[in-house]
Amino acid sequence: MTTHSHPVDHELIEAAAHVARTRCRGDNHTMAAAARARDGRIVTAVNAYHFTGGPCAELVLIGTAAAQGAYDLETIVAVGDRDRGVVPPCGRCRQVLLDYFPAVRVIVGAKDGLRAVPVAELLPESYVWADHQLDAGQGAPLGTD
Repeated sequence: MTTHSHPVDHELIEAAAHVARTRCRGDNHTMAAAARARDGRIVTAVNAYHFTGGPCAELVLIGTAAAQGAYDLETIVAVGDRDRGVVPPCGRCRQVLLDYFPAVRVIVGAKDGLRAVPVAELLPESYVWADHQLDAGQGAPLGTD
């Protein structure tokens, strides 16, 4: 697998780290995420941890961004509370990010090896949801005609 690394958005990492330090308290909120929209805005969110599988910070961020009219996210990062640093997205978040923002870059790696990579590289040979949606007019999956 070839990794196409892009410049790391350190301002985005610091925004997520700030939210993790100041808003993540106790077991209910343990992760923060930040994303940069195409217009330059930074959107932040925290997870809603729950034993039933509450939403990750990245998923909360997608809804928060939409509520703020930020529909084109370019880069996203998640940071753990208690100074855990950058945390890569789980499999569910990787798939949702790919489906909503196929060109988004995800910041991953340890402090000395941070890199921003296209989400598709985090899911090689992935299922692409849009490729399997029915075209309302033809009854066949999109992309198969």
